[in-house]
Amino acid sequence: MDLRSLRYFVAVVDHQGFSRAAEQLHVTQPTVSKMIAQLEQMLDLVLLERVGKRFTLTDAGSVVLARGRALLAMHEELNVELADLQQLRRGELRLGVTQQAHQPLAPLLAAYHRRHPDIELKLFEGGTQSIESDLRSGTLEMGSLLDYAGNAHIWTEFESFPLVRSKLCLLAPADSQWRGRKTVPLPELADSPFIFYGESFALNDIVADACAGAGFKPKISGRSGQWDFVASLVRLGVGIAILPKLFCDTLPRGQFTVATLTQPALEWKLMLAWRRGAHLSFAARAWLELVRESGGT
Repeated sequence: MDLRSLRYFVAVVDHQGFSRAAEQLHVTQPTVSKMIAQLEQMLDLVLLERVGKRFTLTDAGSVVLARGRALLAMHEELNVELADLQQLRRGELRLGVTQQAHQPLAPLLAAYHRRHPDIELKLFEGGTQSIESDLRSGTLEMGSLLDYAGNAHIWTEFESFPLVRSKLCLLAPADSQWRGRKTVPLPELADSPFIFYGESFALNDIVADACAGAGFKPKISGRSGQWDFVASLVRLGVGIAILPKLFCDTLPRGQFTVATLTQPALEWKLMLAWRRGAHLSFAARAWLELVRESGGT
């Protein structure tokens, strides 16, 4: 049903005449008459019984009037809701976040909330691989993914913008053999037990591939997806870990040995990713705008 002809019909009834409806709608009276005739023709029903300049509603006209008012009200509500979304007065941001991204992302999320306080932040935590899967399925609009040699193929599917990058460092107990060293070649770690990460974490692949390139397979003494817990295990002598410098810098230096890895030097590069060519919500576009303004770290 054409909403414009329906609106004209309701206006004629509300203003008790074609001429007054035309004035209200800022059109000519013949235009109003034409639209009412088109509506009756489309429905194949008489809606108004005309007697001279006066009219009465038929039974069909009464039904169309009641339903028409409801349809026009719903249409107006739709316009208001869409306008609210465009002006970011409502909506939600569905963002996949690796647990390790909490520290660099927290200030950005706080800035986003200050700018758009009515947008609900729906944060889904998981490893890079699970976030990648949820992006493909459409469960998430955007998510944080690591960029490394092992997943170079995915960037044909996803667009991205850099969030944060940090050198990867050796994290070892304070009294380790590398105490006081600023750099440590990866091959020196061949005989050490490693604490790895949760099964869906891409950092596993980065470290394992680097170790393979250095000529050894890491011996794994434990796993955890929580970096704070990994650090506690390292401090207690369960093993060593390879973690981003930005995280290692938050730890009390007296309890750990921290040294930058060399041979090869490794980097942790976190990207904001979304499906290539996907339609992003207003909330997601606003988040991307803020991230771009920040320039990454």
